[in-house]
Amino acid sequence: MPHINGHTEKSTKSSRERPGRPGGNTADLVKRRYSTRFVQPSDFKDADAPPVPKLNVPETETNHSIAVDVAALKDPSLNPENYTATVLSDASDQQLRDYQTSLRKLKNRASTDLQQNVYRNRTQFIKISKDVEKLNEDMRAIRNHMSELSASFSNLSVNTGVPEARPSFENAAARTRKQANRSSVANLEQIYNNQLQTLWKEVEGSQKFLPAIPGRHVEIEQRRWAELDAATWKPKQKVSLILLNDHLMVAREKSRNRVNATTAALDSAQKVSTKLVAERCWLLQDIDMLDLAPMGSARDRHEMANAISIRCGHESFTYQSERSSSTDKDQLLRQFRQTAEELRRLLRTDKESHTKNKKAMDFYATKDPTIAKKTDLLRSLSNGNDRSKILFDVDGKQKDLRWVEGQVDELDIEVALQHFEDAVSLIEKLRKLAQGLKGNAMVQDIINTKIDGRANTLADLVLKRLTSTHSFSNATQTNIAWLVRLGFDDRAREAFLVARSEAITKRARQCIFEGDLRDYIFQVSFVYFTLMRNTVSIYQQCFLPLMMSACVRWAKEHLDGFNVILSRQLSSVQRGSPTWNECMDQAKEHAMMVNDVGLDFKELVRVKEEGE
Repeated sequence: MPHINGHTEKSTKSSRERPGRPGGNTADLVKRRYSTRFVQPSDFKDADAPPVPKLNVPETETNHSIAVDVAALKDPSLNPENYTATVLSDASDQQLRDYQTSLRKLKNRASTDLQQNVYRNRTQFIKISKDVEKLNEDMRAIRNHMSELSASFSNLSVNTGVPEARPSFENAAARTRKQANRSSVANLEQIYNNQLQTLWKEVEGSQKFLPAIPGRHVEIEQRRWAELDAATWKPKQKVSLILLNDHLMVAREKSRNRVNATTAALDSAQKVSTKLVAERCWLLQDIDMLDLAPMGSARDRHEMANAISIRCGHESFTYQSERSSSTDKDQLLRQFRQTAEELRRLLRTDKESHTKNKKAMDFYATKDPTIAKKTDLLRSLSNGNDRSKILFDVDGKQKDLRWVEGQVDELDIEVALQHFEDAVSLIEKLRKLAQGLKGNAMVQDIINTKIDGRANTLADLVLKRLTSTHSFSNATQTNIAWLVRLGFDDRAREAFLVARSEAITKRARQCIFEGDLRDYIFQVSFVYFTLMRNTVSIYQQCFLPLMMSACVRWAKEHLDGFNVILSRQLSSVQRGSPTWNECMDQAKEHAMMVNDVGLDFKELVRVKEEGE
């Protein structure tokens, strides 16, 4: 079947031959392009190619940093989410980083300003408090002077009137007063006692109302008075008004017949003696004394020209002078007002003094816990009239406890800021001042108590610094010098040696045994004796020679510790072998390092025998 085979061959050939595609040249070029290899030069710097020109790209708004709006951040109603969404919505990464950096700078500046303001405001507050306290004392002194001036004017106006005959016990007191020295407090107290003794004799029952207390005395007494009925204003009984410095007593008259035996045989006459009986007695601060003359109609004013009214709470009592003139009434009213004003001023001063002393106790008890434990010192502060009036001499000037508090405040600031030199100098100054106050034990105790507490706090800070810088000679000398000036040389010595012991232990543990015993003994002995030499050298520079025994004892203890390590490491080595001898020679050679500081430990380096 040739035709069939021919047909089949023709069809097969036609199937293998593909029709030509348009763009066949392009495909060849692409193939050639992908098959091409380009050899890169080893170094572009040596190439002769011209430099790439720079493109001048104009700056856009995206390259500018976003400014921080301080006024917007200070707004209390600021919403951070809305603010950031508005300001940073179109910001780039660089702008966000710049804005974050600006915010951090602003935060640090605000923190620094806040610290400076706090320090400045605290200093101003302390200064203003002292000024206010001084102003209060000046105002109190002015108030006292004004009261004395008013009393002097009142006495002057009273002395211009007609002098009144004093009662019997006042006459006796006046005669005694003329003979006594008024400048003497003891004589004045004796005059007051004589007045009270005479008053108790003349007025029955007065001792029950008026017991003897220091300073109590009679100001004025007037006998020609009558108590009026509250409804009819008719005289009820004759009374005497006795005004003291703190009370007003009303005494009625009591008559009794007494026969004088010496004159009865001559004229058989009876003599009448009048005795007073205490009826009422009030505190001056509890009563009011009113003049009834300006009240009522013209007729009533004429009838009540010499009448007064005494009111105590809900009760009212009316008294009228039996004299036609109003001299007694005016004098009694003036004296009552003056005495009441002096009493109120005295009570106010006592109350202020008590409040101030109580605040002083609370202040010292809360601010200084060490003073709170000293009850005797607090009691002496409480009993003092005015602790700011306790004066002492400082550089030729009078100072008080307020000045001490100011110095202590400055010391607290120096300690808080860790200005150690200034703080130590101020403590030395105050201690020297306290030593010079031999005659003022209370101030001396206060200064010493305050300074001791601050010195302990300062010493703790310096000790902490010493333990962290014990390897540096200059810093260690400075820290120990501060502690010695504060009086804590024992603590300084102990802290320094403990820190050096910890350093030796730490460095020795860093020596690792890697199989070579001689190398390990070399490292351990070098660490021990080098640190011992440096420790003794720094110790000699910081402390007196009399205190060297503690350092020598410390070095001997660490030498014994090294001998223990040496004995343990050489326990498995035969004595006298080359390894033994070499290890011992290295240890003794390093032990000779302490000869530079005056110690000889070469012969003390040894291996302990079994059983030692």
